[in-house]
Amino acid sequence: MLDTLAAPASHELEIKHSRFIAHAAPIGNATDALAFVDAVSVVDATHNCWAYRHGNEYRSSDDGEPSGTAGRPILAAIDGQGYDRVVVVVTRWYGGIKLGAGGLVRAYGGTAAECLRLAQRSPLIPMAERILHCGFEDMGIVHTLLGSAGAEKLDEQFLPEGLRLHVRLPADRLDALAIRLRDATRDRLRLSEPTSND
Repeated sequence: MLDTLAAPASHELEIKHSRFIAHAAPIGNATDALAFVDAVSVVDATHNCWAYRHGNEYRSSDDGEPSGTAGRPILAAIDGQGYDRVVVVVTRWYGGIKLGAGGLVRAYGGTAAECLRLAQRSPLIPMAERILHCGFEDMGIVHTLLGSAGAEKLDEQFLPEGLRLHVRLPADRLDALAIRLRDATRDRLRLSEPTSND
């Protein structure tokens, strides 16, 4: 199970007199990622290297460092820490001592990894939405079962024939909930996917 960030995070390291600071943030799409890169990049820094992953979409930049020594290690840190929908920018101020290619890979990847390791995580859980129709006599058991499945009520309407609920819950709990609702209401409950009108 992959996570995203619960909130933006940053972490700073000094390596052989060079200063590295990582800024990480959750993203909704590639546009968000590039906007964050622009927002946190420091104009007078030596390099602003970055990477993002959003599902199967990813990009990275070495921003003038030797090819493959910055952007790819940052992306590897995102993947290695089990993150998705995340962007990381590592800004470097050169301190006068060359780090070499291996040193740069460790510095950029290590700063990004430590930033992500210390950050607050938020699980990316696939969610499902359903519409439930039940009679008034089944309301109590329906609410109890929804609560135990971790379902969130998005909408609730009382109709002449009973209750209509629009709920969202973790997708992996849907099948078990449907079986329990069917059994508890003796198959009186109707469960359907929301339409564009819902």
